[in-house]
Amino acid sequence: MPRIAYLVSSAREIDLRDSSGHPTGFWLEEALLSYERFAAAGADVVVMTPDGKAPVPDPYGLEPIFHYPAEDRDYFASVYRTFHHDPDDIRITLDHTTELDLVAARRIALRLAAAGSTPAEAHALVSRAAKIAWEQNRKLVDVMLAEGLDGGLPEAALRGAVDELNAAAVAVRDDRLARLAAIEGFRSPEALSELSNERLAAFDALFAPGGHGPMVDLPDNPDVARLLEVLHGKNATIAALCHAPALLLSAPERLDGQWLFEGYRLTSYTNEEEDQNAIGRLGLPWLLASALQNAGAIFDDAVYPWASHVVVDRNLITGQNPYSTEATADAVLKALALR
Repeated sequence: MPRIAYLVSSAREIDLRDSSGHPTGFWLEEALLSYERFAAAGADVVVMTPDGKAPVPDPYGLEPIFHYPAEDRDYFASVYRTFHHDPDDIRITLDHTTELDLVAARRIALRLAAAGSTPAEAHALVSRAAKIAWEQNRKLVDVMLAEGLDGGLPEAALRGAVDELNAAAVAVRDDRLARLAAIEGFRSPEALSELSNERLAAFDALFAPGGHGPMVDLPDNPDVARLLEVLHGKNATIAALCHAPALLLSAPERLDGQWLFEGYRLTSYTNEEEDQNAIGRLGLPWLLASALQNAGAIFDDAVYPWASHVVVDRNLITGQNPYSTEATADAVLKALALR
């Protein structure tokens, strides 16, 4: 049974450009879904934090907008892909997905189908309205009503679809919190600082989920450096998601004086994605993607923000953002021959 050192940030505050002590933590979706995927595959998952303190979810990551059901997110992806044939032309920002009600497209399409439209007709109608909303920064329902694209549905039905989506997101978030609370390792994690090199060497892989917390306590950490040196020395899998590649900044130098991961292809949360989220807009003291490139990494990101993107280079596996969670976990399972 492969053993995974599941390293979670225990940071609770991050200092921003114009304020200090802003609440932070780990990203709920990334931490929970990755843990569950590893455990279901039969791995022995050992949750640890740098200091042994129980980690906390990043409050920002608990907002319902980050917990839309997968079927709604997938349907919206099928909608925005009708906008252009070239993905380089599609710029879907966080505001598009969270402020314009575009993710309610599936639930509106279901109402259109119930009123007599075929699924293809419903998809075409919401896609046309969504493109206008996307281009003009207007809410989807407002566009459908004002532009005669309501398909005969009353306003109450259209707005009810948005309300239904938001209620479903709250339910998903609350269910995830309940599942997280049931995992003993998150309540009483191991302390990385107390683990000997011999114990670290017993792990077959390292995995770290993101959130802004990893930018606080995973870089420039001597115990993280020990963990990386021991596992990299035995060619064990080292994986990090979203902001968690910040832990690589703790990596020691090689004998030739270069950073341990000099020349490795990797990804992480990008500067563009940082500019679009509420915490990034408050002003971070440094940017992760830039720091990794300055350290010597070959940065490899998706063609547009918020796309699922995973990079595998030798024993290093990195995922770009929360939407890369399942693909990153699956890459780890493949590396461990559990998939």
